[in-house]
Amino acid sequence: MLEVSDITKVYGIRTVVDRVSFTVPKGEILGFLGPNGAGKTTTMRIITGYVPPTSGTVKVAGFDVQEQPLEVKRRLGYLPEHPPLYPEMLVRPYLEFTARIRGVPRRQIKARTDRALERCGLQAVAGRLIGVLSKGYQQRVGLAQAILHEPDLLILDEPTVGLDPTQIRDIRSLIKSFAGEHTVILSTHILAEVTVICHRVMIINEGRIAAEDTIQALASRGGDGRVIVRFARRPDGAEAALRALPGVASIAALEGGEGAFSIVMDPGRDAREEIAALAVGRGWGLLEMRPITRSLEDVFIDIIRGEVVDPAPAAAPGGPAA
Repeated sequence: MLEVSDITKVYGIRTVVDRVSFTVPKGEILGFLGPNGAGKTTTMRIITGYVPPTSGTVKVAGFDVQEQPLEVKRRLGYLPEHPPLYPEMLVRPYLEFTARIRGVPRRQIKARTDRALERCGLQAVAGRLIGVLSKGYQQRVGLAQAILHEPDLLILDEPTVGLDPTQIRDIRSLIKSFAGEHTVILSTHILAEVTVICHRVMIINEGRIAAEDTIQALASRGGDGRVIVRFARRPDGAEAALRALPGVASIAALEGGEGAFSIVMDPGRDAREEIAALAVGRGWGLLEMRPITRSLEDVFIDIIRGEVVDPAPAAAPGGPAA
């Protein structure tokens, strides 16, 4: 659905985006992360056609953003951080006005507006002034204007900024409902939001892609293969027996956890099967064995600091990896 090929953007002597390439298949929600000044916003503006790249190409549904901008805009929905709303207009007339601008056929405007109002939960406020709505409802109106022409690609920039917890939950659920029907790029500083909503994550830093993978795969990077094992009781000789297993690098009893151990495995070696077989064979009463995973925040910070060596990412569904 989206193909970004080797785009670069230079302002004066500063390279803001440096040879960025990635693809997003139809129906996927991609989390787009990066620290301030990383080139994230510039990349999104290039994708939308708001600014041209210095070099490289962007295609949406096969149409080139620079060569066929009108075709791209027909297939693109965009919610910037500050939604393009007219506070003096009523909600429904505003959406109908936007539909006309978007080129929605006249006979379809009412049906498209009704559907956008329903999907975004705006029926109850369709006759109210936008300017008197809460921040959460204004954000919903912004989402409605982005989807009412039923675009192939949605780009959402900080869609939950400034919302209260209830509003954030509602907007997140709404965005998740777009999966499958729309391809979505979600830019946010809220890492928990990416974990809840997105299928895949891309981290950009200093104008380049620093990592691109599923959340589960990212969480496994830079870890030490640590697992927590808990038995029904603390068996005699368990530490020595576990330490002797192939693939076990070290073991330590957990304080305050009778029969609980932290086990570090050798790099590239998964000894969990051997651990389980030993526990069952000796009748230790294996109650729990779980890997210690790292949060997306930990991984993000390590990648930005250059503390995680990012392996060549697996090919994204529907296209090559960056």
